[in-house]
Amino acid sequence: MPWEQSRGMNDYDIFREKVQGRNINPETLLATDYLNHFNEVIMLLEMVPDMPDILEDCKEWRPKSYQDHFRDSSFSDKNLAIEAYEHAPAQYKIPFEETLEQMNFIAVQSIERVDRALNDGEEDVAGERARTASRNLQKLMDVASSIIHGAQKTMGQSEIDAMLDL
Repeated sequence: MPWEQSRGMNDYDIFREKVQGRNINPETLLATDYLNHFNEVIMLLEMVPDMPDILEDCKEWRPKSYQDHFRDSSFSDKNLAIEAYEHAPAQYKIPFEETLEQMNFIAVQSIERVDRALNDGEEDVAGERARTASRNLQKLMDVASSIIHGAQKTMGQSEIDAMLDL
């Protein structure tokens, strides 16, 4: 019997101890480093109004799972982040995953909408759509970050729908 189990610790408690002093929240077992994946597309979208050609870089961005992000990253505790994620409490993991789904949807849809506007010769419309998408993604990233740090609230569907009415 492993030492931790002999002390009466469950998997959650074991991982809470393992992540102490790491860049993984010991309450939620989630790491903010994952949000860097979204920082990339947010920064690119912010540049589109001044540099429409940067949209080509935006179009290369793809949603990436939490685990895949860490597998591909140079994060020092990437294996621990992947393993801890499997033990993250549902009260955090479910709203976190719902928020990520919303972010992925908005990013992909927004890039397509900006691309259509540019293809139609509407650079001003494309720029405004890119700015709006960047702001909306940042709002959702703030929600995701707060969940990582222990909050349990996501955005309501009506709030998400309003973001898509660009």
